[in-house]
This record gives sequence, C-alpha cells and structure tokens, in this order.
Amino acid sequence: MSQRAPAQSQPTYGVEDASYLAAGEREGITRLVDAFYRQMEELPEAALIRRMHPRDLTESRDKLSRFLCGWLNGPKLYSEKYGPIKLPSAHAHLRVGPKERDAWLLCMERALEEQDFAPGFCSYLLRELGVPAERIVQVSRDPK
Repeated sequence: MSQRAPAQSQPTYGVEDASYLAAGEREGITRLVDAFYRQMEELPEAALIRRMHPRDLTESRDKLSRFLCGWLNGPKLYSEKYGPIKLPSAHAHLRVGPKERDAWLLCMERALEEQDFAPGFCSYLLRELGVPAERIVQVSRDPK
C-alpha cells in the first residue's frame, strides 16, 4: 500500500501572515514598491499622481513599503517609524478622484506584473488595494 503525500493547500491570503509571505516579506515588498514608483515615473497615465509626490521619492518609498508590510500582516514597520496609520486623513489634503485612483492602481497592477508572485496573490492584492484607494477618493470628495 503506497502512502500519498498530504495535499498542498493554497494559502489563504489575508489570514495570519500568508499575504506577507506571498509577497516575499520585506525584501519582496521593497521590490514591488520600487517597481510601483518606476511605473509612476514612466506611465503617461500616472503623471497626474506623480505630481502629487515630492521630487525625491525616498520617503514615499519608505512609507509605502513599511505600510504594505503591516497591511499584509507582517511587522508593523510603518507605525514603528511614523506613528499610527491614518490612510484617508493622510491623503485628505489631495484632490483624489477616480482618475487618480485608477492611475495609482494601474501603477500597482504593472508593478505586480513584474514580480514573481503567484497570479492568485496578484489578483487578491490588487482587489484589496482597491478598498483603501476608493476610501481615499471618498474622503477627498467629502471635505471636512
């Protein structure tokens, strides 16, 4: 009688640190963020959001990388350095509408295409990032 190896289960993204691990931990997230900002520099559709950022993207890269580490259930690196994450209010001074949201998500989609992440993880991540992106649009529309 032969024994079968246990079936490998698909990771459940969003549960514990499965998403953080699928992204390649901090090193993989840093590569993703670098690709994201490269897309922002290169894509004509992204010019409107590139203008919203400082000339030197060093801090922007650091913040996004640290944010994504914690958001994907890895170490809470953003709050360790910058304090509590207040994503909508941090962007409330900007006029972010559907065009800006879509440009940001396009940059992320193209950056994800450059990674060696599982296709299911890329789809999951892009879908989940749409939630805070839409929330930022809502905050921008509702001046307080």
